[in-house]
Amino acid sequence: MRVERIALSGFRNYDEETAVFEPAVNVICGPNAQGKTNLLEAVYLLTGAHSFRTRFDRELIGFDCDWGSVLADVESAGRSQTVKLLFRRDQRRQVTVNGAKKTSAALAGMMTAVLFSPDDLYLIKEGAAARRRLMDNAICQLRPGYASLLADYNKLYENKTRILKDWREKPSLLSALDEFSDGLARCSARMIRYRASFAERLTAAAAPIHRDFSGGREKLDISYKTVSTVTDPRAPAEEIYAQICAHQAAHRQAELDAGTCLTGIHKDDLEIALDGMSARSFASQGQARTAALSIKLAEREIFKAETGEYPVLLLDDVLSELDAARQEFVLNRIGGGQTLITCCEDENISRRTGGRVFTVKDGHIR
Repeated sequence: MRVERIALSGFRNYDEETAVFEPAVNVICGPNAQGKTNLLEAVYLLTGAHSFRTRFDRELIGFDCDWGSVLADVESAGRSQTVKLLFRRDQRRQVTVNGAKKTSAALAGMMTAVLFSPDDLYLIKEGAAARRRLMDNAICQLRPGYASLLADYNKLYENKTRILKDWREKPSLLSALDEFSDGLARCSARMIRYRASFAERLTAAAAPIHRDFSGGREKLDISYKTVSTVTDPRAPAEEIYAQICAHQAAHRQAELDAGTCLTGIHKDDLEIALDGMSARSFASQGQARTAALSIKLAEREIFKAETGEYPVLLLDDVLSELDAARQEFVLNRIGGGQTLITCCEDENISRRTGGRVFTVKDGHIR
């Protein structure tokens, strides 16, 4: 699985630029704020037309442009396809594959990518939102139906939150509260099963990587935490739905009093432990970084097991944040698939990996 060629027009700070990538390692270097991460963002968009940096298509379009596009030749499962994403300020995005119109969800699974950025090094110590984002980004690529569920959940959540916030001024809004709560419960029941399954696969893949990484000194465990009334997150959706409804009923008055949504899977988390102790509470900075690296590399292995091919690996200026030992561990495990590495300077990465070097400056790729 790889991106053979990508052409950007009016995308972020790129006017008209093209890059032809090697099937193995590609090193993208240049000073900060020149467009290196923008290039990785364009590649990531090919996995489902969703950015890892913004929810709004208009932010993908160059300042002086009415539209922006990403055009790429992608090879997956032995088949080459041409994908085009067109973003307009006043219209919905347009997706085509080999000239035929497609939905954004149709891209999921056609190409997959794992992104690792400096923010991910704080995955262990950050709040639950960072770990939910890890789950959601991965599952959306692996299971196209999940992306639709997530979008539905977010809309229902926004509507319910608005009702809880405004019902005192507009008591008539309460007539719709239970309808939105029910919709959230139905979405949640299905999403919980997806998340629980992914968490199981993640811990199975991450534990041996972390054991190697730590020299056999530490044991990594990952467990999925969701709504407290859900006794088995792998149970049938109907059973989970009933348990979520019970939780919502018990918190209905508290939500009305607080004016906000207090119960739901928007509070889900992955609990990460090292040798049985909470990594968030007790891990050192070095331990936390090692655990985060293990988890991201495990995500790559899950994609490989699912599709039969390694996903495109995007390392966004992450190596500069690592000591020499952790750099070597990562670089020694990225073989077998295409990797795009951004850095401020080449720093001998191309020599250490045999990669091709691209230089990005002022939105130009050389």
